[in-house]
Amino acid sequence: MRIRTRLLLLLGVLLPLATGLVPGAAAPATAADNGSWGVFPTPPAGASMPDRAYFFHQGAAGATVTDSVTVRNGSDRELTFRVYATDAVNTPVGGAFALLPVETAPGGLGRWVRLGPEASGTVTVPAGGREDIPFTVTVPEDATPGDHVGGIVALGTATEGTEGDRKVKVGVRRSVGARLYFRVPGPLTPGLGVEDVRVDRRAPLLPWLDDAPATVTYTLVNRGNVVIDPTVSLRARGLFGREVWDRPRKDLKLALLPGQRVELKETWPDTPQLDRVTLTVTAGSAEHPDLTSSSDARFTAVPWPAAGALLLLTGAALAAWTLRRRRAPATTPPAAADRTPATTP
Repeated sequence: MRIRTRLLLLLGVLLPLATGLVPGAAAPATAADNGSWGVFPTPPAGASMPDRAYFFHQGAAGATVTDSVTVRNGSDRELTFRVYATDAVNTPVGGAFALLPVETAPGGLGRWVRLGPEASGTVTVPAGGREDIPFTVTVPEDATPGDHVGGIVALGTATEGTEGDRKVKVGVRRSVGARLYFRVPGPLTPGLGVEDVRVDRRAPLLPWLDDAPATVTYTLVNRGNVVIDPTVSLRARGLFGREVWDRPRKDLKLALLPGQRVELKETWPDTPQLDRVTLTVTAGSAEHPDLTSSSDARFTAVPWPAAGALLLLTGAALAAWTLRRRRAPATTPPAAADRTPATTP
């Protein structure tokens, strides 16, 4: 019996992977090149390599922008692709840049893109060759100001990596996508929020002899209309305001897209072992110095394994003492001496 289920592979794109033999299952669309083929802005005339890593454009509502995308075949055999435009998202966990799979209809920038006739049907590129495909981006009249992000993907039509395991087969098709950033002029409102901060702590069996590591989980939300490159710092204070941890601000190397929310994790190597702690997660952006947001999580650090063991030992000792007392033999007090004075006849 074939089992069909959808999984998301978080390798830079969203990937629907069917665990039945599905010729149309798509593999991760990563940026630029996967070793066999690449997708990138068409190089200038006479150049073999692009002068842009991604597409960057802007246009007002109603405007049309033209450009060209190149699919390069770096393998030693002819390859056939399905080329399509789609929307970008952040993966829910980790926040990696992701392009929607071909099975998901775009609702944003992907709908604005029209590929040239070269991309109708499938595109076949000879070994070592390339195909340049012109495209247009037409901005809708009701487009909202700010950043709109998507990409152009070349999906290989060949199914790869098929294997059997207990009658369950997996078919994978690989894809590569080039990012497309498009800005509609108008009011730009950067927005960033921190939510759902929590600390999952593991208390050691031997307190103060072993570390008490923890995982800090939090959610970043882009509430504005521009892409944010967030930075995050973490700071913890114990009783009486003592600083117990300070993780300086760090660039997450993450492009947080408008409207997206992502769950992120940090490792806290050694949490306090007996304290009342307040952890503060603060997010900002180097490009927007006035943009900042923070959220707290509070927890009481107690060496629970040691405390539990001590409680068990105390209970066992108390039970033994009680049992021993109950089993002790009763003693009779000695008879009182007859203190009546002797009489003589």
